[in-house]
Amino acid sequence: MSGEFTLDTSPPSAATLAVAEQELRETPEVVSQALQELRELLKNDDTIYFKDDDQTLIMYLRPCKFYAKSAYELMKRISEFKEKHKDILENLLPEDEKVAFTEHNVVNVLKNRDHKGRRVLLVNVGGTWDPSKVSPTQLFRIFYIIHEVAVLEPETQINGCVVIMDFDGLGMKQVKAFSPSFSLLLLSFIQDAMPLRLKEVHMVKQPFVFNIVWSVFKPFIRDKLKKRIHFHGSKMDSLHKFMEPSHLPKDYDGALPKLDYGGKDWYPEVDKYLDHIKTMNSFGKKKK
Repeated sequence: MSGEFTLDTSPPSAATLAVAEQELRETPEVVSQALQELRELLKNDDTIYFKDDDQTLIMYLRPCKFYAKSAYELMKRISEFKEKHKDILENLLPEDEKVAFTEHNVVNVLKNRDHKGRRVLLVNVGGTWDPSKVSPTQLFRIFYIIHEVAVLEPETQINGCVVIMDFDGLGMKQVKAFSPSFSLLLLSFIQDAMPLRLKEVHMVKQPFVFNIVWSVFKPFIRDKLKKRIHFHGSKMDSLHKFMEPSHLPKDYDGALPKLDYGGKDWYPEVDKYLDHIKTMNSFGKKKK
């Protein structure tokens, strides 16, 4: 692995702050007002618990363009989602899925951002994914843990993230794993309970049997997300219309070297933020 994978928790650059002001209404006055309003909304709700320091509240305000009421509604939806799926999410820690992270390269994160400063998540759900070794639920749990550390990056909070779904070698073994219940779980999270700006989802190298997978997912996808999903097949020049090849690895006909790293390389970085993950685990519905 050339270079280390590191989370960037440093303050946003001047260019990113300009994006934040333009796209998220982020000015000192708006931020101050939103923090005050959101704190008040949380104080008056004795059913959910979230820390109310500035850093935590901004994590939820940024994807909601600093509308306090919208951020509060997001926090309520997150609480409901966590309660509904506590059998798979309660007290979830990276070590619980260490084998899936480190020995099966199903989910990967590019070390570099794309040309718009967005985090890029790679999900390998084609032939490299063996659902008998990493179940769909485990796949979701890995995705969930990654989102918990991604929200720590101000650059990601502002610029958002992009997902590349790689279906190379997809066969019936994988197709059968994409059940309606898994599709609903994943899409409920993405559309209702994920405090990140998901800018684009790119489906690449999908063979004909992908149509079966898509027919399972499609009923649960709302218009907002539907507009952000793009299908490229094996045409990487189609992907390049959205993501500059200068920021993509050779695997996607990019200018960067072929991927030689994966979950085993960035698992230690995720594990460094164990205290933060434990804190995130404490957010949600108050115990009665």
